[in-house]
Formats: sequence, structure tokens, C-alpha cells
Amino acid sequence: MELHFFTGKQPGFEQAAAIRQAVFVEEQGFHNEFDETDETCLHCVISDGPQPVATCRAFAKEDGSGRWIIGRVAVSLPYRGQRQGEAVMNAMMKHLAQQGVREVELSAQCRAAGFYEKLGFISTGETHMDEYCPHVTMIKTL
Repeated sequence: MELHFFTGKQPGFEQAAAIRQAVFVEEQGFHNEFDETDETCLHCVISDGPQPVATCRAFAKEDGSGRWIIGRVAVSLPYRGQRQGEAVMNAMMKHLAQQGVREVELSAQCRAAGFYEKLGFISTGETHMDEYCPHVTMIKTL
């Protein structure tokens, strides 16, 4: 497995986009998957040779807190159950910590909150709907 980091829509983004398209748009029915944040945020992709396996993205929260937001965490169907979601999250958190980030936040689909709890995230209890899917805000100190 290979790990790649890149900013914005540089080479490699097509791999992240392919995973997100398959998981969030085709499987889960989200319509607003891609946005202007993709153009400036930090992306992480794990690949198995030419095959993209898992992805996530991160960007600094705009409130001046120094907290970063991790999102768009997705794993290709053939690689689920192989801890690739954990691998991509841990890689991103390690990278951010090395850059001096001390706290991260995410908006988890409520059905996936247990996955993030196992990675040390704590629910704030704040829930919201994203395209008719319930999400909960979660935070972790790095």
C-alpha cells in the first residue's frame, strides 16, 4: 500500500474523487459531494498500486482556533474490513500533528460514530442533517 498527500486538485485528486464518487454519490446517494474546499485542502489517498483504496481530506477551521477539520473519509468497497479507514485517518492525524495541529474535528455520519470513537474521537452531542443523513460533530486532541 502506498500513501500520498497533496494539496488541492493536484495529481492524485482523481484517485480521491473516484473513491468519493463511488462511496458517497453512487452508494449513499449524496449529491453535493464535491465543493470549493477540494481546491485548497490537504488530501490523503492510500493506493494499492494503481488502485485507490481509501481517502480523506483536511483543512484548517476558519474560526482561528487552530483546529483542523477532517472529512470525506471513504474506503473503496473491495478494501472494506481491512482497516484501511483506520489507516487513512491515522496517517492524516499523524501528518497534521507533525505540522503542529493539536486538535481535529469531524462531522461523522451517526451510523459511523463508533468507528471514530475507536480512533479516540469524542462526540460533542451536536447533531445535524447533511442531505437528509444525520451527522454528529466529534473532536479529538492529537
